[in-house]
Amino acid sequence: MRILLVEDDRMIGEVMEQSLRDACYAVDWVCDGQAALLAFDTQHYDAALLDLGLPKKDGFEVLRTLRNNQNQVPLLLVSARDALADRINGLDAGADDYLIKPFEMAELLARLRAVIRRKAGVGNPILSNGYLSLDPVTHEVSLNGQQSRLSSREFSLLQALLIRPGAILSRAELENRIYGWNQEVESNAVEFLIHALRKKLGNETIKNVRGVGWMVDKAG
Repeated sequence: MRILLVEDDRMIGEVMEQSLRDACYAVDWVCDGQAALLAFDTQHYDAALLDLGLPKKDGFEVLRTLRNNQNQVPLLLVSARDALADRINGLDAGADDYLIKPFEMAELLARLRAVIRRKAGVGNPILSNGYLSLDPVTHEVSLNGQQSRLSSREFSLLQALLIRPGAILSRAELENRIYGWNQEVESNAVEFLIHALRKKLGNETIKNVRGVGWMVDKAG
C-alpha cells in the first residue's frame, strides 16, 4: 500500500517514514501543505498521515481541499494540537481519525490499518478470499491452514490483490503500491515477486490475465 506522509518536523518524519517502510508500506514524504496537494493531484494513495501545523498551507486547508475535491483517501490527522476543538474540527472536516503527538508507532500503525479497513468496507482485520488469508499485523499468509511468512514486498503485492479479490491489477498499479518515490523499480520486479509467491502458495493462487494484469479469485 502507498502512503503519503505530510510532516514538516524532520526528526519525527524520519522516524515515521522508516517505521512505515518497516511495516511494508510504500511511503512518499512531503514537508508542506502545498506539496501535499500536488502529490494528491499526481498520485493515488491508499491512505495519508497529515500534520496540522504545516508551512505554506496548514493541515486543515489541505484536508478541506481534498474533501471538497471529492478525494476520499483514508486520512489520519497526526498533530501536537490536543485541544478538543481541534480534534472536533479535524473530524468534522473529513478526517477519519485523529492521533495526538507524542504517540507510540504501534498505535499509529493500528489506527492506520483501521481507517484503511473502514474505507474499504472491511470489518475483519484478516484479508481473505475464502481459502487464502493474510494477516496485516504478522505479515503471515495462510493457505488452507498452512502458514508462510512473506518478505515485505511479497506481502505488499499480495495485500494489494487481496483487498479486492477478483479485481485485476496491472503491473503499474502493483508497482505503485509497492514502491515509493526514489525507490528503484526493476523492469521485472512484479513478475519476480509473483513467482516467489507462487512458489510458496502454489501456481493457482495468483492468476495472470494476459495483457492486463494479475488477480486472486473471489471466494467461491
